[in-house]
Amino acid sequence: MSKPSAKQHTAKYDEHTIETPATLMEFLTSTYEGSSRTTVKSYLTHGQVTVGGVVKTKFDTPLTAGDIVRVTFGHVEKPFTHKMLRIVYEDDDLIVIDKRNGLLSMASERERVKTAYYILSEYLKSRDRSARIFIIHRLDRETSGLMLFAKSMEVQHAFQNNWKGMILERKYVAVVSPPFKETHGVIRSYLAQNKAYTVYSTRDSEEGELAVTRFKVLKSNNRYSLVECELDTGKKNQIRVHMRDKGSPIIGDKRYGGIASPIGRVALHARRVRFIHPATGETLTFDTGVPGVFEGLF
Repeated sequence: MSKPSAKQHTAKYDEHTIETPATLMEFLTSTYEGSSRTTVKSYLTHGQVTVGGVVKTKFDTPLTAGDIVRVTFGHVEKPFTHKMLRIVYEDDDLIVIDKRNGLLSMASERERVKTAYYILSEYLKSRDRSARIFIIHRLDRETSGLMLFAKSMEVQHAFQNNWKGMILERKYVAVVSPPFKETHGVIRSYLAQNKAYTVYSTRDSEEGELAVTRFKVLKSNNRYSLVECELDTGKKNQIRVHMRDKGSPIIGDKRYGGIASPIGRVALHARRVRFIHPATGETLTFDTGVPGVFEGLF
C-alpha cells in the first residue's frame, strides 16, 4: 500500500515551535508586535490558537520549549465540545480523543447513536457532508482514555497493516484490589473467549492468542494499588483478565471479579499512546495522566 499523503491546509496559518518558556499571551504579543493587544486577544477568543493541536483560549496558558503553536487567520470553525469525549488532537488524517467511561467505541446491536464513532462522524459531517471516520482501535465501554480514529480508509489500513511498527507505546492505569504484592512484572497467557463473550486465560496456545502485559505499581495503600499497565499485545479485555489472574481484579469490574467501586466506575483508563504518524512519519505522544478520581483513592 502506498503511504498516505498529508493534505494541505486551505486556511492560512502561522506555526511556531517554542524555544523559551512563556505564557501564551506573552508569546503572541511578542510574535505579533505589529498587532494591537485587542487583535491578539481576539485570536484567543475566536479559537484561532492551538497548542499541540488543541485549541487554547486562556491568555495565561503556559508554554514550554518544544510546544507547537499555530495561529489561524480568517474564519475558524467553532471548537468541538461534547460531554462524553474531547478531541485531544486533530489534523487532516487523524483524530485522537479522550473518551469518558460509559461511552461505546462503536455501534452495537442495541446502541448505534451513543458511540464515539457516531459523535465524531456527525462532527466531521457538520463541516463536510462527504467526510467519513474510521476506527483504528477500540476501548471497552467501561474504559476511559485515549483512542485513535482515521479520516480515511488508507490511514486506517496503514495502522492495521503495521500495528506493531506504528504503535510504539500504549499504557493504561488501573486501580485494583487487593493491593499487589509485587512492584512490577510481566503477565503472559493465551486469551480465549467463551460463548458468553467472556474472555479467559488458558495455557493452551491452540485454544487462545498470546497476550503480554507489563505492569508497574505506582501507589498502594491497605486497600488498593494504582497499577500502570503497558501492552505488548492488544487483545480484548486483556488488562481486565490479567489483573484477575494476578488475584487483584480492577475495582468496579464485576465481570472479572472486581469489588464494588467507590468511584462508581470500572477503574481503567487508557493513559498514554505514542505512535508514528502514517503521513508525516513524525512520532506523536499523548498522555492524559492519571484521572483525579483514581488519585483520590490514595
